[in-house]
Amino acid sequence: MDHGGPARSVAAIPTRRVTGGWITLFALSWFGVWIAQLTPVQLLLPLQIERFLHASHWVDNVLGFGTISGIAGVFALVAYPLTGAFSDRTTSRFGRRRPWIAAGTAGFAISLVVLGLQTSLLGIGICWVAASTFFCVLTAALTAAISDQVPVNQRGYVSGWISAPQAIGIIAGLVLVTALALGTFAGYALVAALLVVLGLPFLLLVPDQVLPPGLMGPLTFRSLVDSLWISPRRFPDFGWTLLSRVLVNLGNAFGTSLLLYFLMYGLHLPDAEGSLIILTLVYMVFVIIASLWLGRLSDKLGRRRSFVFLASVLQAVAALVLAFVPSFSAATVAAALLGLGYGCFLSVDQALATEVLPDQLSRGKDLGIMNIALTVPQAFAPMLGALLVSATGGFTWLFLASGLTALAGAAAVGQVKGVR
Repeated sequence: MDHGGPARSVAAIPTRRVTGGWITLFALSWFGVWIAQLTPVQLLLPLQIERFLHASHWVDNVLGFGTISGIAGVFALVAYPLTGAFSDRTTSRFGRRRPWIAAGTAGFAISLVVLGLQTSLLGIGICWVAASTFFCVLTAALTAAISDQVPVNQRGYVSGWISAPQAIGIIAGLVLVTALALGTFAGYALVAALLVVLGLPFLLLVPDQVLPPGLMGPLTFRSLVDSLWISPRRFPDFGWTLLSRVLVNLGNAFGTSLLLYFLMYGLHLPDAEGSLIILTLVYMVFVIIASLWLGRLSDKLGRRRSFVFLASVLQAVAALVLAFVPSFSAATVAAALLGLGYGCFLSVDQALATEVLPDQLSRGKDLGIMNIALTVPQAFAPMLGALLVSATGGFTWLFLASGLTALAGAAAVGQVKGVR
């Protein structure tokens, strides 16, 4: 049977612009995702772990949180490319990505609700690993929708609607949980409900291209393992983009994952949680401005690499400000710079990633590999950062590591040659 026509259709780079309605539903879905992911990471999970550890020193609490987060990161290494590879081959009448979006949403929401009921550290760890794995399943399929449906000259702007909801999601979750004075279970239940409610419109209303049966070869263990290795010699732009993503996201995670502890034990602020909300608001404003405005400007100019380079440098400067001027006013300036840099990075780098993929037929799997560079650094950074703070007796070296890592990411993206 000749699959040339269907193959060309599925693998074709989209040329039809997506509508404002499509973008709105896409953004709403990501808003729910980020509320459900970041509210636990920033507030609910650290406090829940701290309550069960009864540690005498705060570093022990961070190490406990970091250990659970790191184990979840190991599962993400598998979940992202595996979901991408399976969704590339899914022949459901609902499309390739929608079944995985549905499964990821349901599993993520249920895991969060059960997490709120846990009364042991082991139970907390198991449920957070499950929640993080389903988060990977959901976001792997959602991210692939950009390559499937969005033309190249719209991808910077559309990708901005991943990062803008992230910024709003952080503050929305923190404010809702703290303002409503919710307990652990109620907090997890609320973010799980928002995940489902905000994600359903995109899942139900946005059509997804159906893959004809027999077009893709069967997925075996050997073929999967072989496909996970993408030679940096054959595809250097993919390799450099992946490396820059790992480094910049690790630098960002070093600078943000222990921010609450920095305010509490580095600056000794009496209202650390209130100060965190202020910094997050500043960060949010600049992330939204950068992700939408600079993402669209990147589309207009047809440039990606220079924007990602500038974004990485801005994040490095923000981290170095925190390292050498440890004060709340300096932290406010750093939050603005970090928001400007990370907002630009998230939108334009996502667009860059879609343009360096080796094979359009397996873009779900390849973007899954790219997504590892977003999640895994965030998972390991709290533990690595806590070890660094414990070893050096302060936060200076943590923020220095953050700045130097982001600068290394800027250097790596400078090596990309096939995309302007």
